[in-house]
Amino acid sequence: MSGFLPINKREMLERGWQDVDFVCVTGDSYVDHPSFGAAIITRVLENEGYRVAVLSQPDWKSTADFVQFGKPRLGFMVTSGNIDSMVAHYTAAKRLRHDDAYTAGGVAGKRPDRAVIVYSNIIKKIYPDSPVIIGGLEASLRRFAHYDYWDDAVRPSILLDSRADLLTFGMGEKQTVEIAKRLDKGESISDMRDILGTCYLCPATETPYEGVECPSYENVISNKREYAKSCRIEQDEQDHIRGRLIKQKHGKLMLVQNPPMPPLTQKELDKVYSLPYMRAYHPSYEKLGGVPGIREVEFSITHNRGCFGACNFCSIAFHQGRYVTSRSKKSIVAEAKKLTQMPNFKGYIHDIGGPTANFRKPSCELQLEHGLCKGKKCLAPKPCPNLIADHREYLDILREVRELDGVKKVFIRSGIRYDYLLQDKDDTFFKELVENHVSGQLKVAPEHCSAAVLDKMGKPHIEAYIEFSKRYFQYTGEVNKEQYLVPYLMSSHPGSTLDDAIELALFLKKNHIRPEQVQDFYPTPGTISTCMFYTELDPYTMEKVYVAKTEHEKALQRALLQYYNPKNQAFVEEALKKAKRFDLIGFDSKCLVRPTAQSLKIQQKRQQVKNNYKRNTLTKNNSKKGKRK
Repeated sequence: MSGFLPINKREMLERGWQDVDFVCVTGDSYVDHPSFGAAIITRVLENEGYRVAVLSQPDWKSTADFVQFGKPRLGFMVTSGNIDSMVAHYTAAKRLRHDDAYTAGGVAGKRPDRAVIVYSNIIKKIYPDSPVIIGGLEASLRRFAHYDYWDDAVRPSILLDSRADLLTFGMGEKQTVEIAKRLDKGESISDMRDILGTCYLCPATETPYEGVECPSYENVISNKREYAKSCRIEQDEQDHIRGRLIKQKHGKLMLVQNPPMPPLTQKELDKVYSLPYMRAYHPSYEKLGGVPGIREVEFSITHNRGCFGACNFCSIAFHQGRYVTSRSKKSIVAEAKKLTQMPNFKGYIHDIGGPTANFRKPSCELQLEHGLCKGKKCLAPKPCPNLIADHREYLDILREVRELDGVKKVFIRSGIRYDYLLQDKDDTFFKELVENHVSGQLKVAPEHCSAAVLDKMGKPHIEAYIEFSKRYFQYTGEVNKEQYLVPYLMSSHPGSTLDDAIELALFLKKNHIRPEQVQDFYPTPGTISTCMFYTELDPYTMEKVYVAKTEHEKALQRALLQYYNPKNQAFVEEALKKAKRFDLIGFDSKCLVRPTAQSLKIQQKRQQVKNNYKRNTLTKNNSKKGKRK
């Protein structure tokens, strides 16, 4: 089992195959690297003895690409790729992107909008009796009725629109292997209603008795409170220990989500990452300049999965889950050694990370038996008293890898949870992070400074960032290095008012932070924050939430975060006037922006009117006093 899997009929025949067991259809260019979901699934199937072809970015305006391998013996696996196809195509402002990092040459437009739906429908039209299994991020996050930002409407489960037979959610390895083995034994895909980590449709009359039922598709379309209730149920049951089966009626059909599949054990995870990936894009893309998306991950190592941080705007908790699993030290070191043998390796391992780099184990021992707490977060608004913060195992791995022959430096570029780091009473990891694993700047994500906004984000309050920043620069000074902190900031998140944006601008000014980029909140499917954006309700309290929805409102908040940029002058001034914060327009050091000449004239006229009013009032009062005398 070596070399790239076949991507066309010629390569299939070169392997001596007349047909294949599975065709994996993906919206990405074919990159055989374990950072790409399609690569993992295809290698896992290959490891089980199945013949797998990769149909990468097929031309959806014709059937030619879809029939080149013939009808696969067992079925089609369909994914949009590493990210949602709509996110790949459109910015948060719904403007068309000009490039695509997951396409050879960075060219945009090589996959359709709603790729999973398009690919799956084409396959069903050509091969109506061939099993179609959809998975990956796009399918996983759209498994229930969901608000679609690009349509500005609630869409049904992607299972209905795609006409697929089965949907796998989560990371998918175990589900995929079980489906493959049962298909291989001759079992009909329509009978596979008991596989954990999958969703299926059935007539409402065949609905399972167990589990919990969400408000129906029809109800969530017509009532935003019902949508919020549905969101909370969906989020609360995504735990492999205590999570229940979920049902949601769609007309005469019932969408059924089986409980989540337990995550891979450490041994299973090690096995997945030991498979014979080529760790490169397919050679056919060389003439196009390669696939840009591999550059950041080519010399990176994934050491964990899951994230108990569970920020409300992040899809990881709903997709991978909150339960953290990790690879063994032996497995990680073995992969690092492979990197040192690669021809392009220059001595730098760019990352040993994952969804959150410094998570190695579950956040507490209680969840090992009872699962993660329903409706609560491990780190926000404050760390749970049961939290176990321990970086010793992670630090031991980093130390060994950085001592390997050929390794000059090991960086950590995926997210560090600084609030978790601060809970570790031993600061050895913190000091070694600063001394050995920062490439000039460390990116962290405070996102905002307003407590009200951070609560809606599910993030810790700003005091944690201030404490982390203080210690970071203290330790940086002790090793005599010039290193920086780059904070990720988000504007217009649900709950963020104009006053909150001004508060953040003042915080940035006070702390001499000038962000080069600011991200508007992007309402992607399957997150709590997206539910708040659509319903203007907090699904956990049912309280009203302010949401900046118009492009102009968002522009005002975004401009405030870069108040110092002359291009933002008009927006900043407008925002401050709208919030009646005239005290922040002027020449004083506390002001965010200086008044324009026109604004200065208006201010002077306003002041003149006030002075005249005072003068006239004083004259009248004096006149009245004289008459009384």
